Amino acid sequence: MVLRTLAAILGVVLIADTAASLPALRNLGEGGQAASGIRGRLDIRKLDKPIERRPDVATAGAAGPRDVPDLRRGVVYLETAPRSAFDERDPGHVVMDQRNERFVPHVLAVMIGTVVDFPNSDLTYHNVFSLSRAKRFDLGRYAAGKSKSVRMDRTGVVRVFCDIHSHMNAFILVFNHPFFDVTDVEGHFELPSLPAGTYTVVGWYEGEARITRSVVVPANGWAEVDLVVP
Repeated sequence: MVLRTLAAILGVVLIADTAASLPALRNLGEGGQAASGIRGRLDIRKLDKPIERRPDVATAGAAGPRDVPDLRRGVVYLETAPRSAFDERDPGHVVMDQRNERFVPHVLAVMIGTVVDFPNSDLTYHNVFSLSRAKRFDLGRYAAGKSKSVRMDRTGVVRVFCDIHSHMNAFILVFNHPFFDVTDVEGHFELPSLPAGTYTVVGWYEGEARITRSVVVPANGWAEVDLVVP
């Protein structure tokens, strides 16, 4: 009986200690190191107007321009990255779909070497191309259910279009480091796992860098910053 009582008391103490330590555990990164980085919000006050879809009697009633949440997404990244950012990494695969005569997502941010798949999820033909310095390509026309791919092998901004549907356009930002983030629909972003130091953060939106800010990252914890684009 005494042993059972002692075990129960110890169990309560252990649970209490664990609960008390949860906030600290949440702030730990890989290897038990305290998490640090930059997080905040890219606040776009004036949204760019979408390119209107041209009339097409063959597809009456199809979806119109992109919705407002999609228009609020931007990219936040470091102007220069710490040395550790250039360690060899697997860039992997990402997808930019073609759906309802739109590129989805409208904005992608990837590391150099990433392969971007362009599946055609519409019932019509598409022809994806770019004339950008960072990557020139023309995938030719391909039908519904087909997919073609492009490897992004230079840094920069890649403007993507469809040769058949002039209202379709998108952006792919290619970086040589991993410290970037596409914001959510509310503008929130996180750049985690940064060593302590001073960095220049860039807020990008619809084709250009709109704002830069110097941010100091502490040794332990997050630097909070709001980037307001009037």
